[in-house]
Amino acid sequence: MNLILLFEADFVSPQRVRLAGRRLQHVVSVHRACAGDELRVGLVNAQMGTGVITSLTSEALEMEVLLNQPPPPPLPVTLLLALPRPKSLKRVLQAATVMGAKRIVLMATWRVEKSFWDSPVLHPDALREQMVLGLEQARDTVLPEITLRRRFKPFAEDEVPDLARGTCGLLAHPPASQPCPRGVRGPVTLAVGPEGGFIPYEVELLQAHGFEAVSLGVRSLRVEHAVPALLASLF
Repeated sequence: MNLILLFEADFVSPQRVRLAGRRLQHVVSVHRACAGDELRVGLVNAQMGTGVITSLTSEALEMEVLLNQPPPPPLPVTLLLALPRPKSLKRVLQAATVMGAKRIVLMATWRVEKSFWDSPVLHPDALREQMVLGLEQARDTVLPEITLRRRFKPFAEDEVPDLARGTCGLLAHPPASQPCPRGVRGPVTLAVGPEGGFIPYEVELLQAHGFEAVSLGVRSLRVEHAVPALLASLF
């Protein structure tokens, strides 16, 4: 936890917060902090800054906080991600959040198992939990926006053209001969398929809307490895 992420409910006065639970335990056991110590803090979807511990007990800690710094700039990417299996989804969300992605669409494709959509990992609170962990790691405060699309064809035909308009549309497709570009200047819409990849029909539909198929090379990567590798290459 490189940043103590704060929420509106933590504030007991305009500049004072009171924390308990997981964040308290982390401050005690990892930071080994005590009264008077300064910690890096940030208010979710707002500014970052510092917090000085004024009181620390086994029940709670209180800090005086000064929020006067902007969060890091986001990656200019919209991530269209075929819904991974639940365990992988947790890792992918954390990785994408750490990298700075702020717009993520979880979508159905032919190889996405229907049972994945019933996973409790897709509950808003569960999704938020993974993103919070990513923000704490990356020293960021801005939660990504996540939307779910359970039907590929209407999503690709009706929404993807608007999402990708004015961006560099890229389709991560291992058989592609074109390597993934590096150091892209400007916004990107990146489509990443499930384990096993997109089927030909899905590739053709995305290409019809201006997406270029690209590859990371001959090695086959799991989704949780491919997403950060793609983002690191692109930006």
